[in-house]
Amino acid sequence: MKRILLAFILIIAATGFTFADTIAINHFVIKENPFAKDEVAVIAVDTAGIIQENVNGLFTFSLNGFTEQLTFDKGTAFYRHKIEKSSFVYARHANDNGTHSMLYYIYRHDSKLTPVKISWIVLISIPLGLILLGYLFKRLIIIALIIFCIFLYFNHSNGLSIPTFFQSVIDGLKGMFN
Repeated sequence: MKRILLAFILIIAATGFTFADTIAINHFVIKENPFAKDEVAVIAVDTAGIIQENVNGLFTFSLNGFTEQLTFDKGTAFYRHKIEKSSFVYARHANDNGTHSMLYYIYRHDSKLTPVKISWIVLISIPLGLILLGYLFKRLIIIALIIFCIFLYFNHSNGLSIPTFFQSVIDGLKGMFN
């Protein structure tokens, strides 16, 4: 009888561990690292922008196509690569709830970094607006083409490639329907 009772208690204890709640990062932001110069931090937040301090441990992120294991402590992880000049940072995180991604433009000025979130709507509206402008006003088609080439050069010189551009738009569309 004692063995049956002990086996029953062990089974109950084991099922208690198997139903533990997993921590998932569904929203995150990128901010300047306050402890290191020219570095950024990835912060796990909820939908209201409040830091999720229960996020601790290793999480896999893809930053500009490179897979990084970021160690979160109280909702904050530090990306230990120096940012030498203003550039785009495309961050993706995949978990059981899906893939979450953000595109940021890290503006470097006076030895400070200012991350600016770039929405996929803004990213796609600039080329579409230029195409519409060129279509509506035939005399401005050359100016629209020149502005479009400047837009492509700016994106490419700051680290935003064409595949990353389309991946950001596709992830934004997926997030709209989820």
